[in-house]
Amino acid sequence: MSDRLLLKNMIFYGYHGAFSAEKELGQRFEVDLEVYTNLQYGADDPELAFSYVDAYTIIKDIVEEQEFQLPEILAENIADEILSAYDLEKVVVRVRKPFVPVGGVMDYLEVEITRYPRPLTSTAYEI
Repeated sequence: MSDRLLLKNMIFYGYHGAFSAEKELGQRFEVDLEVYTNLQYGADDPELAFSYVDAYTIIKDIVEEQEFQLPEILAENIADEILSAYDLEKVVVRVRKPFVPVGGVMDYLEVEITRYPRPLTSTAYEI
C-alpha cells in the first residue's frame, strides 16, 4: 500500500549558489516534500506515524545550516536525510529558488527529484 503525505511550500533562508554574492547575502528557498509510505500505522498508533514536525526540522537544518552550490545538490541532501530517517517507499523533493541570476526575468527555478531507499547490500558470502 502506498499513501502520500505532502509538506508544501516550506520557506527557509539559505546561502546556496554558485556565485559569491549568493553565498554572502543568502536568499529565500521554497521546499516541497512528498513521502510515500503506509500511513495506516499512524492512524492506529500515533507513535508510529510519520513525523512531519521532525521532517520539517530536518529540512530546515539542511537548508539553513549547510551551503550548496546548486539546488540539485540541496534537494539530493534533503532526500538522503529523509530516506535515512524514515521507512519510506519513495520521496519526492522540490526546491524552488525564486531569485536566479540569469540576466533576465523569470519566476523561479525549480528542481524536482524522486528517490527510493537504497537496497541493503550484504558483504557476507553464502556457502
